[in-house]
Amino acid sequence: MDELDGRLLALLHDEPRVGVLEASRRLGVARGTVQARLDKLVARGVVTGWGPELEPAALGYPVTAFLTLEIRQASVADGSGGHDAVAAHLAAIPEVLEAHTTTGTGDLVARVVARSNTDLQRVIDAVLASDAVVRCSTTIALATQVAYRTLPLALRAAGRSADSSAGR
Repeated sequence: MDELDGRLLALLHDEPRVGVLEASRRLGVARGTVQARLDKLVARGVVTGWGPELEPAALGYPVTAFLTLEIRQASVADGSGGHDAVAAHLAAIPEVLEAHTTTGTGDLVARVVARSNTDLQRVIDAVLASDAVVRCSTTIALATQVAYRTLPLALRAAGRSADSSAGR
């Protein structure tokens, strides 16, 4: 990545609906250059999607929690054990936003949302419905201090100062 890639990503971050032609005008480069840069960023896996960012709280899910799961490593008799089986189980629960295999006290960490603390119990029960999940430890998020973000990282990779885009 170079400085132009960083400027392009910052523009798309700030105005995700800007077109290639308008982006080329604002960046002072040819339309073909912007398109080629975008194609390269997608091909390299830097840009992974173009969809809207959704806010769970605005959808009626204001409670966020992190579940640390301990799982059976070996497959149980019905084949429902192991990371892949648990990941498939979690993927079927809409309130599970993401799950990661981890090191440490647990095997998987999942970020989940719920409509209320009472509803969170329903979500946890759904997670625990898998025979491969041995134990679940829950931490409820009280406030988001730094929301998920990647632009400062991209700007650093592009050689731009992340300080110039703080908060993005």
